[in-house]
Parts: sequence; structure tokens; C-alpha cells
Amino acid sequence: MIKNFQEQLRIQRWDDHRYYHHSRINQSLHFVSAASFLIGYVMIFVDPVAAALIGWLVSMTSRQAGHFFFEPRGYDHVNQTTHEHKEEIKVGYNLQRKIVLMVIWALSPLVLYFDPTLFGMFTPWASFADFTRQVAKIWLAIGVGGLLFRTVHLFFIRDVETGLVWMTKILTDPFNDFKLYHKAPLFLLKGELIDPGLEEHVKHA
Repeated sequence: MIKNFQEQLRIQRWDDHRYYHHSRINQSLHFVSAASFLIGYVMIFVDPVAAALIGWLVSMTSRQAGHFFFEPRGYDHVNQTTHEHKEEIKVGYNLQRKIVLMVIWALSPLVLYFDPTLFGMFTPWASFADFTRQVAKIWLAIGVGGLLFRTVHLFFIRDVETGLVWMTKILTDPFNDFKLYHKAPLFLLKGELIDPGLEEHVKHA
């Protein structure tokens, strides 16, 4: 059972890499995201509010910017598949689901601004520092909620193992991405915009 779990985790990681990380800019931004997420992992035991701010303002924005603005969306000749097919079979958050999540994140400060108690859950903020810390708490809840929602959703549309594997992948992505993409900024500085080794990796996978 553990061996199968590890194999499914390997497959999900490999599919994520080969389908969604062709661009060296995207890979470099994932390296930035991974490094800041690792800082956030440490900070969550010290100051969860600060960890939430790092996670959303640095880690998530850099990570998703790489996908939205720099990753090719045409026909994937390396994997011989269309962008639409990749989006359809994506286990976790595809671009459409990510847009929904990011809109919820972006609009949440407005809700708190117009209702300082957030439906009675908060003491009304009295300063910008209070407002920032309360927004960070909301963002922390959105992050945890988004992870749990998709995990449980996968329980029903796939199976329990797939959901647990995906959750494990997401939580360990910062470690894996740091190791996988730490050289991407160097390749980018050399003028390499697309990972030339990906096609060779796919052939021998």
C-alpha cells in the first residue's frame, strides 16, 4: 500500500512537471515560490499570520504568475496532447479552478473592509496593521480550505488514495520544486526560455 502511494505520488509529480513546467521563467518563478514557501513553513510555527502573508503575497503570486503568463498554451508537441486535454485530466487545480481560487483570495480583503467584523467573527479593525493581520487570517483559512476542499472532492470523483496523494504532493511541492528548479534561473540567464531536456525526459519516462 505504501509502495503504491509512493508510485502514485511520483506519477502526479511527473505529470505536473511534464505538462505544466516547460517555461524556464515558470520554473524560475516556481523556485522563488518554493523558497518562500519553505520560509513560510518555518514561520507558521512562529507567526502564522506572517506565514500567510508570505504564502499568498510571494509564494502563490509568483507560482501562479508563471502558469498564467509564461507557460505555453498551444499544442504540446512534447507530450503529444492539447492544452484542453491537459486541463481536463488535471488532478488538482487546473487554470479555471485556480482563477476561482485567486478571485476569492483577491476579493476577501474587500469583504473585510466593508464588514470589519466579517459577519461577527472578528473584532472590528482599528488600524491598517489590524486590518492586515485579519486579512492574513482569512487568507490562511482560504489556503487550508482550498487544500481540504479539493482533497475531499477527489475522494468522491476519484478515490481516497488519489485525494491523499494529491494533498501530500501539494504540501511537499516546495521541497520538490526547490530541488527540481534551483538551476532554472541560471538557464534563464543564458537565454534559455524553454526546457530543452523535457522532451528527452518524456521519451525515457
